[in-house]
Amino acid sequence: MRGSLGAVIGRYNPSSDGTIHMGGNGIINHNRKCKDIVFLVIFIAFWVAMIVNSSFAFNKGNPLRLTYGLDYKGNVCGDKHADLHQLELKYWLNPNQVYQSGSKDSQFKLADARSICLLDCPFPLEDSLTWVCNYPEGDIRISMDDWIDMNYNYYEFLTPEMRNSSLQLQGPCYPVIFPTVNVHWSCQFIARASNVSLKHWQQMGGVNINEDIVIDKSIHKYINSHSAVLKRYMADIGKAWPVLIVCGGILPLFLSVIWLLMIRHFVAAMPWITVVFFDLLIVSVTMFYYLKVGWIGNDAITPIIGEHDPYIHIYGRELTHLSVVTILMTFIMVVAILTSIAIVRRILMATSVLKVAAKVIGEVQALIVFPIIPYGILAVFYMLWISAFLHLFSSGQVVQNDCHSNCCSYDLIEKRVNCDRCCGYSVRYTPHIGVAILFHLFGCYWVTQFIIACSSTVIAGSVASYYWGHGEASPDIPFLSVFSSMKRLMRYSLGSLALGSLTVSFVELIRFMLESIRRKLRVSSHVPDNWFGKAAYHSSQFFLRCIEWTVKSVNRNAYIMIAITGKSFFSASAVATSLIKNNILRIGRLNVIGDVILFLGKLCVSLSSAAFAFLMLDTHKYKSAHNKISSPLFPVMVCCALGYIVATLFFGVIEMSIDSIILSFCQDSEEHGTAQYAPTLLIETLSDQNEMQRLTQGPQ
Repeated sequence: MRGSLGAVIGRYNPSSDGTIHMGGNGIINHNRKCKDIVFLVIFIAFWVAMIVNSSFAFNKGNPLRLTYGLDYKGNVCGDKHADLHQLELKYWLNPNQVYQSGSKDSQFKLADARSICLLDCPFPLEDSLTWVCNYPEGDIRISMDDWIDMNYNYYEFLTPEMRNSSLQLQGPCYPVIFPTVNVHWSCQFIARASNVSLKHWQQMGGVNINEDIVIDKSIHKYINSHSAVLKRYMADIGKAWPVLIVCGGILPLFLSVIWLLMIRHFVAAMPWITVVFFDLLIVSVTMFYYLKVGWIGNDAITPIIGEHDPYIHIYGRELTHLSVVTILMTFIMVVAILTSIAIVRRILMATSVLKVAAKVIGEVQALIVFPIIPYGILAVFYMLWISAFLHLFSSGQVVQNDCHSNCCSYDLIEKRVNCDRCCGYSVRYTPHIGVAILFHLFGCYWVTQFIIACSSTVIAGSVASYYWGHGEASPDIPFLSVFSSMKRLMRYSLGSLALGSLTVSFVELIRFMLESIRRKLRVSSHVPDNWFGKAAYHSSQFFLRCIEWTVKSVNRNAYIMIAITGKSFFSASAVATSLIKNNILRIGRLNVIGDVILFLGKLCVSLSSAAFAFLMLDTHKYKSAHNKISSPLFPVMVCCALGYIVATLFFGVIEMSIDSIILSFCQDSEEHGTAQYAPTLLIETLSDQNEMQRLTQGPQ
């Protein structure tokens, strides 16, 4: 038989023999012990491992690799340490090597074609032949700045031997025959050779240059490879960091606080306002996707950077991904609007339970500002985590390829054509980097769940103090009861919360791994063809979703009982589950409707973050020059996720207030037959027999 919760947390004095009596002064918490210490030690060890993992990332990574290519020396374009600070564009010097890399009969790869970093993409002259030469060194005694001012052309300074080598397309200078355009910081060849330049080249005795659409497709295939697109998506997150701060941090903080204040003062209208705003926002965000994919208006994303020929149209894989997301958003919009219509008739039920929560935060006023503490902790953590992630994602090793092909080029240092070390460079990723990235992602999820769990438990403890103190206001319940709850949490229950958040993280990890396997099976055409296999396949996905939802729900109620009783995680889960099972008809539907309204509120904040992110990314800053992003997809998704997390912290005040009050009410009713400690408003909401019959049986 469980002991009285009023004897665990409330207003009481201990007698001389240790028996606890109600009444007296102050909120105290005797007879608690530290629980689940082993998991707290595991969590601390995990943090140490995260720090070591991040140190490796900062030491080995270079986020410039996510945006810019490598030159023929293995340097990253735009790297100031290699004296390439302004030279950010990768240009392939030898057009025949580019052609060979795209030919079906050739084993030559574009990564081995000679490339160089330039300030802008070369373009053939209308009346003569221009050249792009290697970096000046050896006998070419000009500075890098002079080389740039000369448009990379020092052909007039070459010796006869060098000129003859250049006519064989072996350098050090190479002719500009094809126009190029800046596509994602690489110079994309346009398979439309300049007749004037080609004629001059032939008159000088240059070797035959292949003219074919293959030269265009080869670079296009390289730029739109899955790995290149993924790197650009990661780079977009780094470029859009001001957007993440404003739309993923400051804006959701402001909106969440406004929502809490409106709940406090306009509780009857808030469910209606939330539903209406949710419908408007999801339609607005979907329309933004329609604009960016080009289905509405003429503002579709383009991979071309800077000014270009308006008749040149190049489509990247980013546009395809954005189209898929747009279709998905359209489906979600339709389902969401239909769902919001379906719950309209239940809004009065949600209003009654929100009034109880509004009463609580009106009495325990520190609850409104408390989420700023976990918000600040998560904000610092996310800034460090995102920086470490970008470095970790780019932490491969630059190595020279072993190409076994004809890539001979003139070496200005050795003063001869070199065929030994002429292969290109690539970034090699070892398997342990993939494990480190997965570990980093898991760590982010676990830490996020842990901070949310801590916030929820502190709120639950403060609300429980309010309930078991007869729902009385200050001075009976001190304004700083939130900090008393924080003290109990820090002293006794961190291990239990580490275990609870780890449970959720493991379930999510298993679901992620199974989803990865599912995608690989789809690619390899191993997806079941018969109806039974497909049914089992999709049922397993639904089953995992249900498990995830159940674990999160159980955890939330377990955190409440941890705050109230100080029990271990599993013991608190058992107590909470028993209470819910015994009172499911009393609280079930009421709790679900309240959760739906709160979930819509979180989505409102999240969608607002997405909408403002679209607006910020649509400015000139992110559509040109250095900060141009390849697609708004990832920055918007990150802002959306951050907005939802921030909303979860602040909306948790209402959510945990409702759940804590309801669980305390159920425990109070079980112990005393009737709820002796329940506030008057709660009794009016839950104890009226006619109301209870309507809630449990629904409309007749």
